[in-house]
Amino acid sequence: MLAAFACLSFQGTAQTLPGGRQVVALDQHWEFQQRGSGTGQWLPTQVPGDVHLDLLRNKLIPDPYYRDNETKLQWIEEANWTYRTRIDVDAAMLRHAHQDLVFEGLDTTAHVFLNDHPVLNADNMFRSWRIPVKAYLHPGANEIRVEFDAPGKAAQALVDEDKTNAETGIPAKAYLRKAAYEYGWDWGPRFVTNGITQPAYLEGWDEVRISDLHISQPDISQQVAHVVAQVTVDSSVAGPATLKLNYGIGDSRNEISSHVEMHEGVNTLSIPVDIAHPALWYPAGYGEQPLYKFHATVSIDSKVQDEKDARTGLRSIQLRRERDQWGRSFGFVVNGIPVFAKGAAVIPFDSFPNRVTPDVYRGILKSAKDANMNMVRLWGGGYYESETFYNLCDELGLMVWQDFMFASSWYPGSYDWKQNVRLEAEYQVTRLRNHPSITLWSGNNEDESVLYAFLGKQSAEGKLQIWKDYLPVFSGLMPEVIQREDAEVPYWPSSPSADYEATTDAFQSGDAHDWSIWHGREPFKNYENHFYRFFSEYGFQSFPELKTVESFTTPEDRASIFTPVMLAHQKNNEGNSIIHDYLLRDYAEPKDFASFLYVSQVLQAEGVKVGAEHMRRSRPRVMGSLFWQLNDCWPVASWSSIDYYGRWKALQYYARRFYSPLLVSPVVQDSNIHIYAVSDKTAPTAASLRLRLMTMDGKVVKEETKQITLPALSSQQYEQWPLQTALAGGQDLSKLFLSADLMVDGSTVSRNLLYLAPTKQVQLQPAIIARELTKVDGSYHLKLKSPVLARDIYVTLGDLDAKLSDNYIDLLPGEPAELTITTSADQETLERNLKITSLVDAFSSQPTQAAQR
Repeated sequence: MLAAFACLSFQGTAQTLPGGRQVVALDQHWEFQQRGSGTGQWLPTQVPGDVHLDLLRNKLIPDPYYRDNETKLQWIEEANWTYRTRIDVDAAMLRHAHQDLVFEGLDTTAHVFLNDHPVLNADNMFRSWRIPVKAYLHPGANEIRVEFDAPGKAAQALVDEDKTNAETGIPAKAYLRKAAYEYGWDWGPRFVTNGITQPAYLEGWDEVRISDLHISQPDISQQVAHVVAQVTVDSSVAGPATLKLNYGIGDSRNEISSHVEMHEGVNTLSIPVDIAHPALWYPAGYGEQPLYKFHATVSIDSKVQDEKDARTGLRSIQLRRERDQWGRSFGFVVNGIPVFAKGAAVIPFDSFPNRVTPDVYRGILKSAKDANMNMVRLWGGGYYESETFYNLCDELGLMVWQDFMFASSWYPGSYDWKQNVRLEAEYQVTRLRNHPSITLWSGNNEDESVLYAFLGKQSAEGKLQIWKDYLPVFSGLMPEVIQREDAEVPYWPSSPSADYEATTDAFQSGDAHDWSIWHGREPFKNYENHFYRFFSEYGFQSFPELKTVESFTTPEDRASIFTPVMLAHQKNNEGNSIIHDYLLRDYAEPKDFASFLYVSQVLQAEGVKVGAEHMRRSRPRVMGSLFWQLNDCWPVASWSSIDYYGRWKALQYYARRFYSPLLVSPVVQDSNIHIYAVSDKTAPTAASLRLRLMTMDGKVVKEETKQITLPALSSQQYEQWPLQTALAGGQDLSKLFLSADLMVDGSTVSRNLLYLAPTKQVQLQPAIIARELTKVDGSYHLKLKSPVLARDIYVTLGDLDAKLSDNYIDLLPGEPAELTITTSADQETLERNLKITSLVDAFSSQPTQAAQR
């Protein structure tokens, strides 16, 4: 077939829409070649896609994620690539008044030819491109060719054109509007790719085309929602028309009709809509997520010319920034409710986005909601996500802190570059603004802080030029676009930022990234010294579980965490050493490789827990905790709580507990044990607080139970015990722990253990864990019990495909715990593969499992 390409042509998937608009998808029969390679060989490809995936499918490169294959594939970014296809154009298409060639995404510097006529020079992977091609189409076979330039060469050409670069030192890659993570990050590999990354199609239309339907929400309340349906219409005729809007939720439908006068060109038509007693959209944990559907049509002489659908949730959003005793607040108010943001940052789901499936998106985002998260921060070094991503966030109630795609750099400020960025922002905001999940538009990730950190290395002229480039974009162009296109959603210039307001320990403002733990190698306890108004980034690394590590290693690679392949899958310069050093502060050296992986996850989870609980205890002074990071783009040691394959690390299980809507949080401060309870509930909650000071084998040294009422949306201290209480009777703090239980209607809604000695001094006892496995209604119940405290019980099931309801749990002495295991395996197979590990087992060979009872 490839050899015969020159004499064959193809008809893509065709669709006729209202008004006779015709769309032909360009999703079949593409070929690609390395341009200038000398071979001239054309190979089959998939569109949408990218060159790395095409080479992999054609078996020309090995698995990029296996061992150290990454280093062997860097030649790909240095090559030029060409894609081509042919399409049959029939008489019906040619009769249309307009024929447009549309590319929804090209990565990145691309030259498009139609029948050898140059029709587009694209230079931004974050934009779509619509090209009028009526003058170049002819009946029968038409060839479309897309030539991609090697990114490094394209970027350097832009550097050479910039007369200010000698002063500013802007990195070459910053000149291209391309995902920054492709060049490698401290959690991701370097795969700088090219390709037709989004759908492409040929569209024919005549008088009218609806390009957008936006549901503006200027005034939302419980009593009534005043919204405006804004319909953007491209028209090639002038005169009267009828605009109709059908809308509703569920089976309830309403219709409004309006007579309008259109002119040639772009028309913005509006219909105001009042919805009495609307069903409001709430973040997860605060209410439901009802979604209204809207359908607009434009008719001329009673004939429908085009139609457009939109879906949205009705909600009001405010970024509250008020002076108070701590500085200036930073918190989100949704439908009048001040919401403590609980969540994590989201990075790209794969180094090659076109293989991310809806199931992958749903698995990760559903895991976020299952861990009591209500917000994700879409990081600015990747790409604006797919509709699938935002639709799921809408449905799950996950607020989205949306960075624009700028990260940890400084950028040029030429007129052409700024206009390119403006068009990108307008396109993406227009594309995404109907999603109720989008809660904040943020200008960039860390660009402002990078400028403050690195400006000292620049000349006076360079410093001035850098700020002259920066401020017009992130405090001029971007907020202007938001105000015009999505005025109801707040804008923030950078993360972190105080919006250029000076801050001190006594006056905090804006959001903060805190890397004193990890990069600064400070102890986890130091999180409690900081009271930023919103922690939008902090975290600690761990390794993925053994099954994930086995996917990219051979046995010899797993001799230690410092083998060449293990280091190749650690992108932070000293990452493995930092994990090792922190681990030895709190624990002994693990007994083997698998144990090290396990303990690293416990270490990460315990560390992030210190920060997250401190922030929640500090409400309303602090109103957000977004740890770094939720997911991975490949199998790697990283800050993620869910690994590349969707497997929960210890941190994700911990997050479900420290992000619980009702949380009991004990902490040692000033030689006292302070007991806090935190509520995200919107109404007061009556509860019972039970405190037990216990020895490792279950002896209760002191016990107290009291009835409390947690006010709505609150954090309060409810009890304080002097540490001397624990020392009474000559007790050894290293052999004691405090169990704090918060109970509502007789059920424990939050349990938290507090150790009274430094972690390394805590004297855990070997735990012989009894287990009982029973099958109940298609799943299995696993009952576990230990005579002594057993920390971080880790249940593994070998290679079985199974889901556990919980993991990394603590067993109190003599108190059973029950997990649910969902799997298609039979009970005998499950028993054979079931392994139970507690923390003490990582450092000794003591037996942990008893025979089945």
